Amino acid sequence: MEILPVIILVLSFIFFISIGTPVAWSIALSSLLTIIVSIPMIPAVTTIAQRMATGLDSFALLAIPFFILSGQLMTHGGIADRLIGFAKTIVGAFPGGLALINIISAMLMGAIAGSAMASASAMGSILGPEMEKEGYAKEYGAAVNITSATIGLIIPPSNVLIVYSLASGGVSIAALFLAGYIPGIITGIFLMIVAGIWAKKHHYKTFGRSSVKEIFRTFITAFPSLLLLFIVIGGIVSGFFTATEASAIAVLYTLILGVVYKEIKLDNLPKILLESAKTSAVVMLLIAASMSMSWIMSYENIPQNLSDFLLNISDNKIIILLIINFLLLFVGVFMDMTPAVLIFTPIFLPVVKTLGIDPIQFGIIMVLNLCIGLCTPPVGSVLFVGIGIAKTSIEKVIRPLLPMFFAMVFALILITFIPQITLWLPQIFNTI
Repeated sequence: MEILPVIILVLSFIFFISIGTPVAWSIALSSLLTIIVSIPMIPAVTTIAQRMATGLDSFALLAIPFFILSGQLMTHGGIADRLIGFAKTIVGAFPGGLALINIISAMLMGAIAGSAMASASAMGSILGPEMEKEGYAKEYGAAVNITSATIGLIIPPSNVLIVYSLASGGVSIAALFLAGYIPGIITGIFLMIVAGIWAKKHHYKTFGRSSVKEIFRTFITAFPSLLLLFIVIGGIVSGFFTATEASAIAVLYTLILGVVYKEIKLDNLPKILLESAKTSAVVMLLIAASMSMSWIMSYENIPQNLSDFLLNISDNKIIILLIINFLLLFVGVFMDMTPAVLIFTPIFLPVVKTLGIDPIQFGIIMVLNLCIGLCTPPVGSVLFVGIGIAKTSIEKVIRPLLPMFFAMVFALILITFIPQITLWLPQIFNTI
C-alpha cells in the first residue's frame, strides 16, 4: 500500500469537513483528489462520476426512499399519539413513568418509521412539553429522547441495515432484520433501567396503574399501527415479498391508515412527498459519494492492508473486537451513519470473517456503534434534533445523557461477545 493516497484521502476529507463542506461532497471531493494521484484529471473525474452512478444501481436501494416516505406518512398520520397512549398504560406507573413511555414509544415509532430523526422529532414534540409540565427537567427529557430514538435503527425495518447488506456484498436483509430485534429490545431495557433509577433519585412523578381494560383499549387503538411490523417483517421472512416490495406496501398501508385516522388529507400530500424527496436525495447522495470512496480504497488496497495490520496486532478475537468497537465508536462521533457503514464495512468485515464472526452479528455491532455516535457531538444528528426540540444546550444535556450513553455501550459489549443474542432469531427462522 502506498502511503501517499491514504494521506491525501484522510487529510483532504478532514479539511473539507472542517471548513463546513457537506459530508457527501467532502467524501466525493477527497475521493477525487486521491485518484488524481494515480491517473490524469479527466479520467479521474469520469471515474468518480461513474462510480457514484453505479453505486446507486441496486434494486435493494429502492427500499430506502419508500421507507422514508412511509416514515413521513406515519409522522403526520397520528401514529405517535396512539403509540404513546399504549405505552402509557404499560409503564406509566413505574418510576420515571413518562421517560419510560418515551423509550417504549420511540422503540415502536422508530421500528415502524425506520428513522431516528422522525422518532426524536415526534417523541420530543409530544412528550417533551408534557414531561416538563409534570416536573421533569427538560435536559433529562431530551437525553431520554435522544438515546431512545436511535434504537429504531436496530429494530427493523431499518434503512441502515439495508445499506449494510449492500456494503457487505449481499448479506440477507431478512436475517439482518430478524437479528435486530433482541439487541434493540435489550438496549431499550437498559435505557429504561437507567432512566428509572435517575427518575427515582430525583423524585419525578408517576402515573397510577392502568386497568386491564385500559391496556386492552389502548392496544386496540395502536394495533393497526403495530400491525405494519408483522406485515413487513412477516412478508420478508416468509419470502412472500422482498424488502423493496415490503417498503412499497408500507407506503400504501400507512397512507390508508393516515386517511382512516383522518390525520392525512389530500392537501398534506405535496408537503409529505416533498419532505420525503429531500430526505431521500440527501441519503442517496451520501450513498453515491460513499460508494466512490469505497472503490478508491479498494483500488489502493487499503482494506486488505488494514485487515493484515489488525490481524498482525493480535489473533485474539476479544482484542480485535475491542479495537474494532473502539474505532467504530470514534468514527461515529465524526461521521454520519450511512457513509460510515459503506466505507468501513469493506475494511472490517474481512477481519471479522477471518476470526469466525458471522457477518450478520457484525452488522448489528456496527449499527449499534454508529447509533451511539448519533448521540454524541460534533456530528450527532439526533443529538441536535433532540436539544433543538427541547430548547436546551449540549452542555446541560451531557450530565443526564452520560449514564444512558454507558447503558448503550454496555448493551454493545453484550451483543459483541454473546453471538446468540443476535443470531438466535435468524437461526430459528432458517434465514442463515
